[in-house]
Amino acid sequence: PLGLMTGSHVTPIDHIYFQNFVAPERWIDVFAPADGVVVSMQRFSEVLDEQREAIDDYRLVIDHGCGVQSILIHIDEVSDPLMAVAPPPGQYASMSVPVGAGEWIGRFTANLDLTVVDESVRIEGLVLDSTYAVEPWKVHTPDPFAYFVDGVRSEMEALSLREFVPFAGTFAWDVDGRLVGNWFLEGTDGYGGTDQQRYWSGHLSFAYDHIDHSMVKVSIGTYEGVSQQFSVVGNGPDPAAITPDSGVVAFALSHPDYWVGDERWDRISHAKGIAARAGDDVVGTVLVEMLDDRTIRFEAFPGRDPTDVDGFTDAAEVFTR
Repeated sequence: PLGLMTGSHVTPIDHIYFQNFVAPERWIDVFAPADGVVVSMQRFSEVLDEQREAIDDYRLVIDHGCGVQSILIHIDEVSDPLMAVAPPPGQYASMSVPVGAGEWIGRFTANLDLTVVDESVRIEGLVLDSTYAVEPWKVHTPDPFAYFVDGVRSEMEALSLREFVPFAGTFAWDVDGRLVGNWFLEGTDGYGGTDQQRYWSGHLSFAYDHIDHSMVKVSIGTYEGVSQQFSVVGNGPDPAAITPDSGVVAFALSHPDYWVGDERWDRISHAKGIAARAGDDVVGTVLVEMLDDRTIRFEAFPGRDPTDVDGFTDAAEVFTR
């Protein structure tokens, strides 16, 4: 579902995943979700993470008219009409290739990303459009399940790891004047960042688990040199309750775990009734202070318990929205 925070996806993810863990050799067909025109294609050549990973797959944008688009990412092979106009690895191409609802457009193995964009919708939970100028669709990304016909929608809801609405998840948590949601290192151009190799390095998010909203999470773009995600010991304090009047607040960091009943979930098998549990072992502490409604001071203290942290040091940084 929407809202996963993992690795370089520091802020909650704005697309859902169709994930194939158990049979990685299996090819899965991809069909156009509705009538439309493929208007652009990107051909990936590598994943920009802590280590570069060579890949060769595609990102397609299908325009359905009336301001509605589908974005499909990580299609490993595309149909002949699309392949005929595909760009070289690492490049984009604009095009106009008509597709019909249910038409075969390609296939994938590991995972497929889907974003539904509706320009007539401005979602709540992202404060400023300008912060996301590099990905302008992000503020126009509603619940994707709502755009499918009843039969397909019910099947997708049944396959979701979530058992409560919205079944497709949520990724936008910002509340103006509250700590909850996304923050960006001051002077780094919001979501776009200033380093294309690690654009997420200045990202920061105080949000909730994408499956179980009872778990508070802190997702940090640069923590000991890499991006990392943590659960909060005791699931508190709640970032939605923190305001500029709250002063300096400490979060004790741990690692999340997932359970189905009395058994740990392997994070691979399809399951229902997944419960997220924060660990009890403190692996670090972060301090945060809201300076005003859209500015915070932040500092991480890896390996230290809140009782060992006296306050901010000269290494503290300012983040904004």
